[in-house]
Amino acid sequence: MSSSEDSHSPDPHRFEVARGTLLLDRVMTQVIRVGGLAVILAIFGIFFFIFQEIVPLFSAAKVKKGNQTDLRGKPAPQVLGVDEWGALPFLYAGDHVVQFIDAENGRRREIEAPGLAGAAISAVAYDPVKRRVALGLKDGRVGSFRVRYEPLFDAAGNRSVDAKVEEEPWFEPQTGTGPVRRLAYGDGGNLRVLAVVRAEEGGPETVSILRLGQKRTLVSQGALALLDEADVSEEISGRVVSIVASQNGSAVLVADDSGTVSYFQTDASGTSLRQEFAPFNGRIPVRMDYLFGGVSVALTAGDGDQAVYSLVRPTEGDGERLFVRIKEFGSIGEGVPVFASSTRNKSFLTGAGGNLTLRHLTSGSTRWEGRAPFEPVTATIDEKSEHFFIAGAGGEIQRFTMRDPHPEAGWRAFFGKVWYEGGAEPVYQWQSTGGTDDFEPKLSLIPLIIGSLKGTVYALLFSVPVALLAAVFSASFLPAEAKRILKPAMEIMASLPSVVLGFLAGIWLAPLIEERVPSILLTALAVPLSAILVGLLWSRQPIQIRALFENGREWLVLLPILFGAAWLAWSLGPAVERMFFVYEDPATGRRIADFRLWWPQATGSGFDQRNSLVVGFMMGFAVIPVIFTIAEDALSNVPRTLSAAAAALGASRWQVVRTIVIPVASPGIFSALMIGFGRAVGETMIVVMATGNTPVTEWNIFSGMRTLSANIAVELPEAAPGSTHYRTLFLGAMVLFLLTFVVNTFAEVLRQRLREKNQLV
Repeated sequence: MSSSEDSHSPDPHRFEVARGTLLLDRVMTQVIRVGGLAVILAIFGIFFFIFQEIVPLFSAAKVKKGNQTDLRGKPAPQVLGVDEWGALPFLYAGDHVVQFIDAENGRRREIEAPGLAGAAISAVAYDPVKRRVALGLKDGRVGSFRVRYEPLFDAAGNRSVDAKVEEEPWFEPQTGTGPVRRLAYGDGGNLRVLAVVRAEEGGPETVSILRLGQKRTLVSQGALALLDEADVSEEISGRVVSIVASQNGSAVLVADDSGTVSYFQTDASGTSLRQEFAPFNGRIPVRMDYLFGGVSVALTAGDGDQAVYSLVRPTEGDGERLFVRIKEFGSIGEGVPVFASSTRNKSFLTGAGGNLTLRHLTSGSTRWEGRAPFEPVTATIDEKSEHFFIAGAGGEIQRFTMRDPHPEAGWRAFFGKVWYEGGAEPVYQWQSTGGTDDFEPKLSLIPLIIGSLKGTVYALLFSVPVALLAAVFSASFLPAEAKRILKPAMEIMASLPSVVLGFLAGIWLAPLIEERVPSILLTALAVPLSAILVGLLWSRQPIQIRALFENGREWLVLLPILFGAAWLAWSLGPAVERMFFVYEDPATGRRIADFRLWWPQATGSGFDQRNSLVVGFMMGFAVIPVIFTIAEDALSNVPRTLSAAAAALGASRWQVVRTIVIPVASPGIFSALMIGFGRAVGETMIVVMATGNTPVTEWNIFSGMRTLSANIAVELPEAAPGSTHYRTLFLGAMVLFLLTFVVNTFAEVLRQRLREKNQLV
């Protein structure tokens, strides 16, 4: 007996785990732990990289004082200019010589200005874009000379700068007598303008505007000649205190001692007064300076107040452009105002009484403030915006090195309404590049944020009802044999590439929707109403009829009816369009049944072929499998004992689903919705290919959009590394990350509360 028990006694080592299994378990535990930490570190690394790229956007300008040169004993400079590299500035004091100073060692060189020997100069003006010095003489003649720079390189590749002074033609105005008191020069290439103020000592002033041009031949360009002269003296109410011409020669502004600014437009048809305005309510604008591009002008009052006016076209119609105040800056202080406009962007240096301020038009911000070692009377900025120079009345010249690579950036530029040049009002606008160097970057992220939310909302409006109702039906009503086919098919849908869906949306769906909008809308309304109606009628049928399609096979009855309702609604679309969506041509009174024409006339909103409706359908199609799969799993995992208990108490199938299954599975359903939201908000290719990719701020379902993700994908390959555009795209990536992070955090908190509320006791 004992021997038999011993032979059948259990092995004491039967529960021991093999050493290889334990070793593998330890290794995999460490691998998972290291992998998890690596993922966390990678996320933080990406976040740090993006943060590092966007921090410089919000940094102020850095200015460092450089060499100072003393030219005491020389006349006070009236013009200060500089070359592209800030190496060889020049001064002109209204005589026959131009002084050049080496910015590094202070070495000086004088160049005789041709044609000025014995000339009595009475007025000087300077155009920093062309480096042209305009001159007015006591005998009434006007002319100019240009300073040209040329880089020279030695055998070692070291650069030096050479300069020369070129004479330009002289002209004698026929209007008025006496010396030239003030003048302005504008160069538009084919058309130039010279505005001249003449007056005898104590006598009345005359103001004339000369149009200059060059006749071109097939082989050469003719000499500069006077085309015509316009006397505008009678249209100016007071004595002139400041006069300036736009850089393209199309406008002349004259400020008088009554505080009024007169705007004269010059073109091929001649010269005409277009506008009069008082920028400081009667206070005199003692200085007017055009900013780079020749569209906006900075006006400075005698007390230091400064405002910028820009040519603006009216909101409605095709009226002429007039000057409107678009920016106000703080006072520059008391004293003789100085001004220097950048020829690279919309930055400008200004100040008075020794105070210096670096400002930027687009952002409306002050980039830097400081004190000069002396009171400047003139200033200039080099073309690269890396240096600026100031000159004092005693001949002092101070060089400053500045670094401000992102002057157009800032919180207001990215997230606030900005009044851009030429705009009728402050707007949110994204337009990162333009066709000319004087383009004003428009970097508002608001249209992109709205576009991201807009595409997501319309996609979820289509996908959420379809996906959730399909998940409920599959988990609680569909027979097992049908479910084994449906669920894998839905999961396969999730693997469709976005580029394929975008291609289908742009090539097939967009033209289809454009032609049949009423049919689409009618079908979207008819299908769910038909399903509800069939459900109500089916529930009232005798039990004998309903028993024929038990165990979830009612869809065999429902499906043909839904297809029939969809076909009927689609077919009735053209008839509905002829009845309700009729466009009336305002010119001929002809009535046309066309939804595409009716929608803009009825709502004032545009209609684009590739619009949000297309994105809603196609991106919703991409989101449906994600939401369906996760929600269906959550619903299927509700314990059957709960459903059986509710059914045993007399609850119908729908009552079981509504009161038991859906509440218990609500955390999982909510997770499905959040994952679907993340899938939609981060979608790129469908948005790029299915919309016009236009950054707009409207929620019109028939207009396009541009999302943050699509904007990054489209523009990042073309953005110069380190540029404002480049860093702004990274800022967009950060905004997208924060948007999804905040939404997911809120969703997780809400999911936990739903889980606690519906947890099983």
